[in-house]
Parts: sequence; structure tokens; C-alpha cells
Amino acid sequence: MADAFITGLDIGSSTIRLAIGQVMEAEKGRTSLHFIGAIEERSSGVHKGSISSLDDAVSAISKALEKAERMTGAPVNSAWVSIAGHNILVQESRGVIGVGKQDGDIQEEDVERAIEAARTVATPSNYDILHVIPKSFTVDGQHGIKDPVGMSGIRLEVDAVIVQTLSSQINNLTKSIYRTGLQIDDLVFSPLATAEAVLTYRQKELGVVVIDIGATSTTMAVFEEGDMLHVSVLPIGGDHITNDIAIGLRTSLDVAEEVKKRIASGSPNMVDPKEQYTLQDFGSEERDIVKRRFVAEITRARLEEIFETVDAELQKVDRSGMLPAGAVISGKSVVLEGLFDVAKDVLRLPVSAGKPQGVTSVVDEIFDPGFATAIGLAKWGHSVRSTAKRGFGFHIGGGAQQVADQLRKWFKSLIP
Repeated sequence: MADAFITGLDIGSSTIRLAIGQVMEAEKGRTSLHFIGAIEERSSGVHKGSISSLDDAVSAISKALEKAERMTGAPVNSAWVSIAGHNILVQESRGVIGVGKQDGDIQEEDVERAIEAARTVATPSNYDILHVIPKSFTVDGQHGIKDPVGMSGIRLEVDAVIVQTLSSQINNLTKSIYRTGLQIDDLVFSPLATAEAVLTYRQKELGVVVIDIGATSTTMAVFEEGDMLHVSVLPIGGDHITNDIAIGLRTSLDVAEEVKKRIASGSPNMVDPKEQYTLQDFGSEERDIVKRRFVAEITRARLEEIFETVDAELQKVDRSGMLPAGAVISGKSVVLEGLFDVAKDVLRLPVSAGKPQGVTSVVDEIFDPGFATAIGLAKWGHSVRSTAKRGFGFHIGGGAQQVADQLRKWFKSLIP
């Protein structure tokens, strides 16, 4: 029965989100995910993607799990968990092996050995590998092969992307989750999970950047010809807009957040200069005047900075203004009026909202832009399980899973 549900757990700096999918039988023996639960809980003990207080994080995750179990009427036993933060390192690697069979037919075992060879990169002593993601294979000098199994050759090479992060970050995150009684299926780098939810195969082939604007950071991943070309975590997010509004209006962060939600805009020229409010309209005891155009100018400036930072990353891989499928933006800040106009002006690309692809649900919250990563985690898990049934999978690197297994054994040893 446990295999009938797949849960994505997205632990952010401001919000914890769970998306619970039920595995359904589809045509031709395949399965699909139907989402039956979407939970949102205020986060605590998390700062910029890393655990800052273990007890607070455990409490927040536990509350989210309790809500999920009340909503679905079933226990949540395990989850695919997002991991992000500024300590993530991404580098390219190549693995080269000789084909095992004498007749030269490439087997799944050969592919696994090539991927394992790509893992042997110079990793800092305090870092652990999250993912080894094959980009393409080369068989006897023939480049650009996506699936070499069954082909003939004597030399197999793989070009892969290695995603790694601080071992302490993994340990603290897994500790906080295991203390709630939840098991971890695996850890997934959050921009990869977001891309799994909101991008189509065609977009990845043409060239696209997916941008997830979180509370304290913005994650981005660039895809081209089906491969991940570049990924980055930027130290700027939606909370920075709130902070700017609080400073500009000389009010509290709570009031500034309400101002942002209700009247902020990225298009000050489209705002009536006479439109104004008082701080009392947003929950403050003060009666100071709030001019909407002034708020819009503050919002526009910070949004421009966010997308200029994204564009600087695109310049590093020579893709600034040169992605045919454009930019796909997800995250809670997507609802800000005028955000897409700012993105188009700065990035010089077509821009669209990151809507979950191929998702069915009776829960309206599932289609909220903020749930893109949680949905992507569940879809990632479903994809990995389906691939594993065929023998092996390319998604998961296994380093984080090994750490999780060790921690699971340690916690179990503490239970009498």
C-alpha cells in the first residue's frame, strides 16, 4: 500500500509544502500520478535553504505531516525531499570504460559502470554527491547518444553533471526529517524538481531556463537539447521585495508583506499616480499615506535586480536572450502584477508561468505556482520508480541516499 502514494516535501525558508500523489493504473501497463493532497505550513528553523535550528525545523515539518495525514486520511511514511542553498556545487565530469562483453553489445551494467566512473571526481572532503546526471554518451567516438544500451562498441564514454553539497547540510536536513518519523526516499536538488514539474520535453530540447523565485533565493536551471546546461542558486528572492517595501514605507515586515500581496506591481507606469491608501488598510495602527506608484517603483527595481542576476548567469553559458523556449517562472512571487513584463524587458525572452504539466488533481492548491517544486519531487520519484522497474535509472546519484541510510540506522539504534 505504501507504494501507492508518492510524496514530495519542499522545505523552504518561509514555507513547507507537501504534494501527495496517488499512483494510478494507466494505459498499456503504465502508471500515472493523481494528486490527492497539497499542504502548506509556515517554515521555521530554515535559513537560505539550510537548517538553522533543528528543533524548530522538526516542529514545522511535523505540523505539515499532521495536516497531510488529516487531509488524505492515510499516513505519510516517506517522501522525496528538496535540497537547495548556496553551498551547492555543480561541475561536469566524464567517465570512460571498456565494454564488458566480448561481442561488444553494451549492457545496462556497462552504463552503470560508466556513470560510476564519472563519479570519481575531485570532491572536497566536506562535500557529498547528490546527483550524477548523464548528459550524453559516446560509443567508439560516436557522440550525442542518449541511450547506448543494445548498441555495439568497445569503448563507452559518458558526459555527466555532478551536483554536490556540504555533507553537514545533508546531515542536518536528514536529521530534522528522521526525527519526525518520516523516511527519506532521496534528496533532489530543487531546480531539477521544479523543471520536472513545469517543463515539457520540447522546451528542454529547444532551450529554456526555468526560474523559481523563492523567499530568500532564486534557483534557475538551463536546458538545451534535452540536457541540463547550467544551474545556479541566486541569493535574492521575494522577501527582498518585502524588505524594500518595509524600508520605503517605514513600516513592519508583516504590513509590508500585505502591501506586496495586495497592491505591489512591477509596472509603475501602468499605475494611477493618484491611487493611494493608508497603512491602516494593511493592518497597521499608523495612518501614513501609501502611494501605489511608489510601491510599484520599489517593486520594479528589485524585480529588475533579480532578472539581471539571472541574465548574468545566462551570459556565462552564452545563452543571454538566446533560448527559443524562453523563460518559465514559478514560485509564489509569480502572482505579482507586472512581473512577466519586467522579465521580458530584462531577459529579452518569451516568458510564461510555470504551470505543472500533466497533473491531475481535485485539490485546487496543487495548481498554485508555489507548489511546483513539491509536485516536481513527486513526479521525480514516480519517474525513478518506473525506471527502476526496468533495471536502472539515470536520475539519482546515490551519494545522498547513502548518507540517509546511515542516519536512518543511527536513529533506529536510539529506539529501545
